[in-house]
Parts: sequence; C-alpha cells; structure tokens
Amino acid sequence: MLATLRDGDWATPERLKTYPLVLLTFSVGAAVVAVATSRGGIGPNDLPLGADFSQVWVAGKEALAGHPEAPFDIARHAAAQRAAFGPDTGVFGWHYPPYFLGVAALLARLPYLQALAVWQFSTLALYLIAILLLLDGSGLSRRAVVVAALAFPAVFVNLGHGQNGFLTAALLGGGFHLLERRAAVAGALFGLLAYKPQFALLLPLALLVGRHGRALAGAAASIALMTAASIAAFGVASWRAFYDSLGFTRAIVEQGATGFEKIQSVFAAVRLIGGSVPAAWFWQGLVAVCAVAAVLALLRSGADARVKAAGVIAALFLATPYSLDYDMMALAPAIALLLAHGLENGFRPYEKSALALVYGAPLFARPLATLLAAPLGVVAVVALLVVTIRYVFVEEKQPDGRSGCASANPQKLQFE
Repeated sequence: MLATLRDGDWATPERLKTYPLVLLTFSVGAAVVAVATSRGGIGPNDLPLGADFSQVWVAGKEALAGHPEAPFDIARHAAAQRAAFGPDTGVFGWHYPPYFLGVAALLARLPYLQALAVWQFSTLALYLIAILLLLDGSGLSRRAVVVAALAFPAVFVNLGHGQNGFLTAALLGGGFHLLERRAAVAGALFGLLAYKPQFALLLPLALLVGRHGRALAGAAASIALMTAASIAAFGVASWRAFYDSLGFTRAIVEQGATGFEKIQSVFAAVRLIGGSVPAAWFWQGLVAVCAVAAVLALLRSGADARVKAAGVIAALFLATPYSLDYDMMALAPAIALLLAHGLENGFRPYEKSALALVYGAPLFARPLATLLAAPLGVVAVVALLVVTIRYVFVEEKQPDGRSGCASANPQKLQFE
C-alpha cells in the first residue's frame, strides 16, 4: 500500500482518463437536475440558483440605485435580498471591498439568470485558459487538460454557489504563467486579487523576496487604478462603510455563521473540533507563520519557478482564516504547475498521491467535516505545501545542465 502511494503506480493512464470523466459526468448531471427542478430561478434547496451570486447581483442593484454603501449594512442588504428573491430566501453578507462593486454593478444591468450565466461561464473560460497555458508544452493533449480541469470537484462547488473561485484561479494562474515573461502584466493580475484581499496579502512579500520588482510595480499600479476607479464610481463613503463592516466580518469568521464545515482553514478546523476562539487564533497564527517561513525558504532556494509558485499558493491558503471549499478553485493552478514540472522532471516520492489528494479534496472536504469533524481541506493544503518545500532540499543539476529539482522516481505520466 505504502509503496503504491509512494511511487504513484495507481495513477495508470486508464484511471487518469476514466476518473475525470466520471467526475465530470456527475457534475454535469447534478447541474442539469438542479436547473431542471428549479422554479423561477429558485433551486430545489429553496435558494436562488447560484445562491451566493444572488447577493452580488443585489449589491450591484444597490450600487446602481446610488447606494453603494448599502451592501455593507447587513440589515439593508438582507432586506434588499428578500425583496428581490422572496421573504424566505437565504441571506448572504457582503464582505468584499468596494472594488467588487464595479463587477456587481455591471452584472446587475442584466436579469438575474442571464447575469449568473455570464458571470459563471466567462470566468470559467478564463480559468480554463489559465490552466491550458500552465500545461502548454507538458505533452498532455488539450482535451485531457480541459476534461481534468472541468472535472476538478471545486468547479462543481463553485458553480453551485455562483462564486468567484474561477476568477481567483485565473488571476493566480495567469499571474504565475506570465511572471517570468511579462512581469508587469503578471503583477497587474496579482493586484486584481485585492478584490479578495485574504488571498492577496502574502503576494507582495513573495514578489519582494523573489526579486520581482516589475511585478510589484504592476501590482501597485493595478491596485492604485482600482482604488481610484472605485472612489470615482462609488465615493469615499463606500470605503468607510467597508471599514465599518470589518467587525461584522470578523464575527462571521469567529462564530462560524457560514458554517465551519464549509471553511477550509486552520482556524475553522480548530473551531470545528470544539476549540475556543483564542485557541483557533493561536493555531491559525502559528500555522500561518510556519507556512510563510517555509515558502520564503522555498523562494530563496534554487527550486524551479513552478514549484515556488505552487508553494506560494499553498501558503496563501494556510495564512488566511477564511477560505471556503469553493475557494479551493485556486488550488487548480498549483496542481497544474506541479504536474507540468513533474512531467518534465519526474515526480518525487508520494508527489502524485499528494496531488491526487489535493485534486479530490473539494469533493469530500465538506461532507467529512460535517459527518466526522475531519478537516480534509487543511490536510490537503498542508500536503501541497510539504510537496513543494521538499524541493528546497533536493536541488540537483538536470542532465541538460539546467538547475532544477531532479526526481528520485523519473516515471512520468503518459496519457492523451
């Protein structure tokens, strides 16, 4: 058993073809059933289709009506959601900075279901483009890459929630793809992640340690332009309202109003098993410091740039107390980066199995947390970080003289 996991011999070409197709078939079937059984845009769970997106659309309506501060007031925002979708609809809090109001306002010009479709399919396309770019030249067929990318279970979770995981994955994947080629553009993409700041806070430090000055400048310019645009469109009052709402956001995190089984962070894991709020903050802080220290060591090493990028993404997840299962979409670029590196250089022991764990985690994370209080999501992200950190200690010269991380097991995945 251990030998199989170590060498990844279970990852036969037949299984690598079959498993994604099975997952994709299940996801498509479930989506079709949800849409077919909906009534007037309300799904079988009595929530609007793309449940979380409903409050994005409502926030956009509020902004268009000249009240961009309203989404940050939970009472006003809840009333607006009930007015739009009925008194029994679920209520979702708005925790985004004013940057995201611009996107919401544009989408709110469309009827709800059209806006949902435009949002999901446009950002899904951006995600697929990013994954195809990261795996370009890997030897995998585009069809195999697209099927595996669509079958990634976080895709189904993100679609069900109408969330922004596709956009986050596209910005991270596109940024790391361009970092060595067009650093300023890569930085601009990273800067756009400020719309979801819990996944952007570590990036400036990573760029600084990695000596990507042009990317840092691109990120700074991107954030400055977004800030100026948001103030011009929605005024300073929207930022004041955002600041005032941070206490409510913290209460949501600490008390688990979202559901600790949905949140894939160390903080939520501690709370899930009955830990106190102070204990959860202690362990979250400790793990975050360790993850940042580990990834900084990785960035200062001679490891391949793709390995470093995957390590940064893992550290981003471990550093934040608030990452949900649909946010695990952002792990897709990390999987693609390590897969591309492994296909070129061979895989280290247990690496294939670790990547499979990360790939499958979004499917099982919430059910296992609900039934067994088992934080599989955190375990998977830790495994991802460990896989990358090992390359700090195994740097060798490749046969062609390039600096990289040679594999103790040069077996490569071969499938079309």
